[in-house]
Amino acid sequence: MPTERASPEQRQFARHLRYQLTDCERLLWRQLRNRGLAGFKFRRQHPCPPYVLDFYCAELRLVVELDGGQHFDEAGLAKDRLRTAYLQHHGLEVLRFSNLDVIRNLEGVLTEILSRIETRAPHPNPLPKGERELD
Repeated sequence: MPTERASPEQRQFARHLRYQLTDCERLLWRQLRNRGLAGFKFRRQHPCPPYVLDFYCAELRLVVELDGGQHFDEAGLAKDRLRTAYLQHHGLEVLRFSNLDVIRNLEGVLTEILSRIETRAPHPNPLPKGERELD
């Protein structure tokens, strides 16, 4: 995560977006909120200067972005590539889904997110340092 803190204006803008969720964001948020997906906490419309992330799990450094129609023209795709590269440069993994994916295949979207959670989640009970088994 970038070390730059969000300005008061950016935090206010993110707060505004939380109350203006799209229908697709609302559908996915119902599944992610209150640690509803594998017990991990997700935040919605989380400021990450210079961006606001649709959904973010800090523990996993996992970003979930929903893309509407404006993301599929050449300019939108170019912006998304820059945004994704910026976030990946800061150690975040980015998952992108179209709004249509959420509407038509919410279970598939959740399955893909769970799959990434499994690959990124720390082991629940790591052995103490020095007590690791040797093969």
